Amino acid sequence: MLEIKNLSVSYGGLRALTDVSLTVGEKQFVTVVGPNGAGKTTLFKTISGVVKPVSGTISFMGRDLLAMSASDRAHLGIAHVPEGRQVFKTLTVRENLEMGAYPKSGRENWTRTLDRIHTLFPILAERAQQMAGTLSGGEQQMVAIGRGLACAPKLLMLDEPSMGLAPAVTDTIFERVSQIHKDGVTVLLVEQRVAEALELSDNGYVLETGHMVLEGPYQTLLADDRVRKSYLGLTE
Repeated sequence: MLEIKNLSVSYGGLRALTDVSLTVGEKQFVTVVGPNGAGKTTLFKTISGVVKPVSGTISFMGRDLLAMSASDRAHLGIAHVPEGRQVFKTLTVRENLEMGAYPKSGRENWTRTLDRIHTLFPILAERAQQMAGTLSGGEQQMVAIGRGLACAPKLLMLDEPSMGLAPAVTDTIFERVSQIHKDGVTVLLVEQRVAEALELSDNGYVLETGHMVLEGPYQTLLADDRVRKSYLGLTE
């Protein structure tokens, strides 16, 4: 579904990504992990069209994404839930969800999709007329994910959905993301809670200082000493 080859991105002369390659198959759950500053958010921004690469290719369902605008990419069925939630704080919960439904597929499937969002996150139905900025961090993350789902995406990209959330809330978010994947949505996740994220995944990538240094299924990465020591805190 999504294929990235030899992608390089620079900011002000500094290289943020170098020859990064990644593949996400249809209905797969793929996770990218790595420390702060590794380039994970840059990778997502490049896929969604916010950042232009220096070199490399990105294709989605056989289409050249680099030849398309960011808005056109959304119409293809790519939803990007950004780091830090970034809800529209002065709009209601329902208005935030409606903003996500702008692409054609979202408008055509709005009633069904809204029911699905409310099934996953019942609190969003209860708080439909509440200003999003008055919600808790966990509730705002639910709004952000719901807004991403509102376009009925083929690919849902989630950037650090656990950031700043209490462990119990994070567990709930991960459970819902797992359910979204089971419902047939392809998921690409960036996350620092490595063990939980990789356990959900069909395949994982480790990104460090702009380079992909490891790739493989959960058990393969778990068995790698580098991952065990650096990301899981295991010494044996």
